Amino acid sequence: MAKSFKNLWDQFLFRDKGIVPTKRLLLFILALSFVLILLSWIGLSWPFIIAANGAILLLSLIDLTFSPKRKELQIRRAMDEEMERGIENEASVLVRNASDKRLAMKVIDHFPQSFSQPFPLKKEIQGYEEARITYLFHAEQRGDYTLPHLHVRYRSRFGLWEKQMRVEQTDSVRIIPDLTESRNFLEDAQRFLLYEGTRLKRRQVGTGEFSKIRSYVVGDDIRKINWRQTAKVQNLMTNEYEPEHGKFVTLLIDCGRMMGVELEENNRLEKSLEAAMTLATAALKRGDYVAVLAFSKHVHVYVPPAKGMAHMQTILKEIYNLKVEGFESNYTAVFQHLQKVQSRRSLLLLFSDVSTFLYEEAALHYLQRLRRSHLFLMIGIEDRVIDSQTRREPEDLQTTLVKTMAQKHVLDKKQELKKWERQGLQMIEAPEEELATSTVSHYINIMNRGLL
Repeated sequence: MAKSFKNLWDQFLFRDKGIVPTKRLLLFILALSFVLILLSWIGLSWPFIIAANGAILLLSLIDLTFSPKRKELQIRRAMDEEMERGIENEASVLVRNASDKRLAMKVIDHFPQSFSQPFPLKKEIQGYEEARITYLFHAEQRGDYTLPHLHVRYRSRFGLWEKQMRVEQTDSVRIIPDLTESRNFLEDAQRFLLYEGTRLKRRQVGTGEFSKIRSYVVGDDIRKINWRQTAKVQNLMTNEYEPEHGKFVTLLIDCGRMMGVELEENNRLEKSLEAAMTLATAALKRGDYVAVLAFSKHVHVYVPPAKGMAHMQTILKEIYNLKVEGFESNYTAVFQHLQKVQSRRSLLLLFSDVSTFLYEEAALHYLQRLRRSHLFLMIGIEDRVIDSQTRREPEDLQTTLVKTMAQKHVLDKKQELKKWERQGLQMIEAPEEELATSTVSHYINIMNRGLL
């Protein structure tokens, strides 16, 4: 009995195959019952009323013959296997009606809760017609997802009953980090790097690889003027140098407990992954080697260094499913692992929480050893709660105490930062919306100055 009731309930919840009455039929039955009940006051018998309702209900079943059979419908889902988190993606349901009967269809896909739900999809399809139902959706969490089946309801011309069916089709979908900033860099690198004239970041004169000869612009160093070419074309020409290619960049991504702190949009780990992918795009485009190491209590992922834009896909396949772990980050284990796997001098960029890292005395010891052969830069996200409290007006005793504690926290943090900077270890913080831009800007600045 319980199983039969569950199957019946599944039909009404759009889950199982069967037939269900439409609102049109239910309203018609209610209206007819109301009229018959009124007529019972003038002597109409109850058996006649029940029989009339039953006859009307049985006659309504004829409506099912005007709708296609389930085997005459071919339905399948079409969508990409890889999508970006938070970006609108397009998918479609392809329907082929092999009968001569018209139908009105509603489709609900079996989406995970982290996906937007633009359902039910509605479409009228004529006989012998093939139709495509297109819709947009987005996913809020990275990872692997399986879409098992589609639920379909359709009605005939009179619309008294709806047939319900479940289309078995299993698709696997991979949700990767948002690569908007990476595309922005490829489309408009001037947002991150200014190439010519006085806007170019300063570096030692004549260092790096020779790039090209171009026209002299005001602000260029006169020591780079190419006098031979100037004499040929009778116009001032200057040599342009690029930072040396083929440097090693290692991205360290913290997945510990503090990276789960929620921001205005997502959490620290999500923003760090987006910034790391933007930096990887910039480094790979200019010919550098990029390695990635993700960790929390222990090392989760290590992608060995390689160059070329094809390496971006290798990185994405390894890190797209990273999650925040409920453990404190073990920086010591990470730096020990780096000493084993990274022998070439490289730029180490650590994405983590600065406030937590400052008090890791054991990490300082290992970083002092790594600094002999590597260049270290840590990048974190500004704490807007602390910043807002320091700017708050002291209206009463409580707000004054909160502001005082926030200011003390900021001062203590500055003192710790100075201690690390004296050891040659640089740490910066940026607003969450500017993290990717700031990361790439510092990377380009380091390369232009030839620090690596």
